[in-house]
Amino acid sequence: MSSVEVAVRGGGVIGLSVALAAARAGYSVSVFDEGSPHAGSRVAGGMLAPLTEAWPGEEAVVAQGVEALALWPVFAESIGVELFTAGTLAVGTQSGDLADLRHAGELLTSREIRALEPSLGPAVRGGVYAPGDLAVDNRLLLSALWKACVEAGVVSSVDGQVEVIAAGAWSGALHAALRDVIRPVKGEILRLTHRPGALPPPRYTIRALVSGRPVYLVPRAGGLVVGATQYEAGFDTDVSVAGVRDLLRDAETVLPGIAEYALTEAAVGFRAGSPDNVPIVRWLEPGVIAATGHHRNGLLLAPHTARLVVELLQGGSS
Repeated sequence: MSSVEVAVRGGGVIGLSVALAAARAGYSVSVFDEGSPHAGSRVAGGMLAPLTEAWPGEEAVVAQGVEALALWPVFAESIGVELFTAGTLAVGTQSGDLADLRHAGELLTSREIRALEPSLGPAVRGGVYAPGDLAVDNRLLLSALWKACVEAGVVSSVDGQVEVIAAGAWSGALHAALRDVIRPVKGEILRLTHRPGALPPPRYTIRALVSGRPVYLVPRAGGLVVGATQYEAGFDTDVSVAGVRDLLRDAETVLPGIAEYALTEAAVGFRAGSPDNVPIVRWLEPGVIAATGHHRNGLLLAPHTARLVVELLQGGSS
């Protein structure tokens, strides 16, 4: 057992993963979290898909994501959370959309992609099947992480010899070095519940480009998560009519059967943006480590970030 006391500021997936890894490495660990219904970990799709979710110019994040994806099966088993392993269908409705999907794998024709998921709408012209992608129910993940942390001896406190700032979009308020670096990126997300008589949810996670606009549909028990808009709007917590309209329009274009589902939740969450959307995992000063700035990839990168933070605690460099 290390004599160093570690205080993690933030109780989202990143903060709890760091706390758990540090506790399992022998550190005395506490977590402090003010809690927000708009935390990115709570309002998330749960996709673990570094290639199909990649954006141009984010090669560094993609490389980290591929490494993190390989850690997830063992990580999930260690906390008793189930992974969705069917993979992702990345689809497009226009020729330009399909061109943008080529980085994710071999393009399939409309006929070939429908052989995998017959409920896709007629506007879908083809896509890519990524069998290695995973997904996780983000809220079950948070519960499992809390439970694992408690079992590992993590307590609630604000004091520690080493502070780890892992407060997501709110991290900028906790240290001067992050004040002008971390920003909130607003996203709206919907939850749809299956109703009797409607087509069942798809087997696969669906990522789509609809005339260039991204939308995703992630199966959940009894329904779907649909997301996500992206705005530079500060900490604006309002769910906009336009955001809901655009998500439902594009989601219905991809999966027409969702018109028979019930809209049971519309929520806003804040991603932690950094200037280049690459996470910041490093010492800010003696006694303070940053683990923030994960943007869209907080869930995916959680075990990877946790490992890096433990390496920093043990004297390594990120």
